Amino acid sequence: MKKRKLAKTTFALAMTAVLAIVSACGQSDKGTDNKGETGGKPSGDTVTLTMMHPWTSPNPDNDVYKARIAAFEESHPNIKIQQDGVAAAQYKTKLFTLAAANNLADINVVWPGSDLEPLAKGELLMPLNDHMDNWSNLVREDALVGFNADDKQYAVPTKQTFVDVIYYNKEMFSGVGYDTFPATYDEFIDAIKKLKEKGITPISLGNKEKWPLQSSYMSIIGQRFAGTDFLQKVANGEAQLTDPDYVKAIAVIEELTKLEAFNVDANNMDSVQAQDYFIQGKAALHISSSTVDARIRVNNEEGDKFGIALFPSVPGGKGDPKESAGVAQFGIGIKSELDSKKQEAALEFMKYFVNEDLYKELTKNGIIVPANIEIGDDVSPYLKEMMELNGNGTSPVFDAIIPTQAAREFENYLQALTVGRGTPQKVAEDTQKLIKK
Repeated sequence: MKKRKLAKTTFALAMTAVLAIVSACGQSDKGTDNKGETGGKPSGDTVTLTMMHPWTSPNPDNDVYKARIAAFEESHPNIKIQQDGVAAAQYKTKLFTLAAANNLADINVVWPGSDLEPLAKGELLMPLNDHMDNWSNLVREDALVGFNADDKQYAVPTKQTFVDVIYYNKEMFSGVGYDTFPATYDEFIDAIKKLKEKGITPISLGNKEKWPLQSSYMSIIGQRFAGTDFLQKVANGEAQLTDPDYVKAIAVIEELTKLEAFNVDANNMDSVQAQDYFIQGKAALHISSSTVDARIRVNNEEGDKFGIALFPSVPGGKGDPKESAGVAQFGIGIKSELDSKKQEAALEFMKYFVNEDLYKELTKNGIIVPANIEIGDDVSPYLKEMMELNGNGTSPVFDAIIPTQAAREFENYLQALTVGRGTPQKVAEDTQKLIKK
């Protein structure tokens, strides 16, 4: 017990910088839809479990998740799931705030790598090792690794996200001489300039939440210039963001800003609004995750007007231009030290929620999953195209490797670049100082 108390105290101290950010309060988000299946239920009185998740935006995968919660409650009338839906932009801040106070929800959606590490060190999540027979043959081992620390499995992921997919308007690019997406950075910049000359906004960006430039842009632009293993070397203390190659990568954001490539209200528009802006034909391309393909193409009657591509090769680049930046996401974890009834109920929920049916339902909605399931002929051809595009190697996502505080400040510095404040070198130096801390 003394060791456990010390671990939690250490965690709280480590998160002091994060807690300087004001925690945003989530709103209850009760799932609807009634698809169900029968299952075992803990005996006794009704058990209420709290669950915090970021499934608030109108993405098809979020609807699948919430429908499955509703189905679980229908088939398990003595287990209630009290949902706390928190917008994605505020989710991690609230998660770490509650963690530092040892007040996590009973069930939590967690991220892998650097975001999982403090939760594991603080012994705030229940190890699932004794229950992994439910998922070990279903979920790919490479997807489970990010949610494992010191040989303890703390969560099971529900989807695979590639954060850097370029969605582009085929007609607009054809109109400036590119029947296929530019293969090199020079061609990419040429297309940007020609689109501007025609009065077309080249790039739809919704950076109000700040994560898009960090995650969807810099995860892959950094890889193209500095190499696939660069971020891990930075995290290990073997390299620094001030490396000239990485400074060149940051300079891409500055160059696109000077070319006025982004919509003028980029920092006042959120990620969903930016998707709509692009879908409505107000911009030529949008860079976002594989998940939003469900909105842009799969469930869009005019989806065929849009193509998908990866960021092009760059001069002297050390990264493979066929790779995309991806991460196994939305891990489901259970709070440690629940009483026996709650723990039994939480495990029953996890076994129901994360299973083959969930993964099949997600694929039907155009979502890539980290599971060993057959992809049937009824799956959207758009999903098959997306899987092929992202099937040539995976590079890490920035905030899955770099510590949380440094990643959040990196977002602020990148946003400042888009309004003419700071320099790529200064962004690299300031972020590197935070990483060293």
